[in-house]
Amino acid sequence: MSISLQPLLPHLPAWLLVLFRLTGMFVFAPVFGSQAIAGRIKVFMALGLSFCIYPTLLAPGSASAPLVLPIVNGGLSLWSLVPVVAMELLIGLVIGYGASLPLIGVQIAGRVVDQQMGLGLAGIINPEFNAQTGIVSEFLFMMALAVFVILGGHRVMLAILVGSFSKIPLAGMWVDGHLLDLVIGMLVTVFDLALRVSAPVLCLIFLETVAMGFIARTVPQMNILSIGFALRIMVGAILLIGTVSIKNQVVIEAFRQTFGSLSKFFNL
Repeated sequence: MSISLQPLLPHLPAWLLVLFRLTGMFVFAPVFGSQAIAGRIKVFMALGLSFCIYPTLLAPGSASAPLVLPIVNGGLSLWSLVPVVAMELLIGLVIGYGASLPLIGVQIAGRVVDQQMGLGLAGIINPEFNAQTGIVSEFLFMMALAVFVILGGHRVMLAILVGSFSKIPLAGMWVDGHLLDLVIGMLVTVFDLALRVSAPVLCLIFLETVAMGFIARTVPQMNILSIGFALRIMVGAILLIGTVSIKNQVVIEAFRQTFGSLSKFFNL
């Protein structure tokens, strides 16, 4: 008794588009796009998720079924394959990159604080991006990544991507002003988050620098250079530890705002 795969061949183009949309998310998305995860593991995860998602799109009563069936019945022409694949990848990239922007904002804030505290040369490896980063930057990044997992950000990303099939059909993505507004709005959120996270430490270091300047003018015999560096690191570390809970609230707000923008764009 032989098993024929002929009935599955009409579903191959539509399933591949689902796979490409998922693949775009695995490039930049937190956790899913981590450089610490081997490439073959990401491939198997994308394949497994596509096998789980595609049947739900064809379920009776599903809002995405009328949008998927035309591709199953009519297929895709060879000339339209490249732009269609690019647009499907773009959807996954927008979702994954948008979810990672708060983490990038926190890392920018950490780099600024590292420079002001005099820790710019004390670099360590960030396994998430496989790149060198500062001590404070890595600490804030790991804190934000833990907040992302605790909030269920990985599940929210998958929910947004699955829901995107009801708003944007397969091979139906377009680039217009709404997409540009979404990207610009999320970039503004990144710089706002970086400023809000780094501002307390920067303000305190500025006051410490002014105070050490007055002391240097008052007591010229004191070695302000050596004392100032140690005092700057100590003051910055104490303030970082004391404001961890406040930073967590700021990061949570940034993640919720980002996910809200993505959900609104994809009409969820």
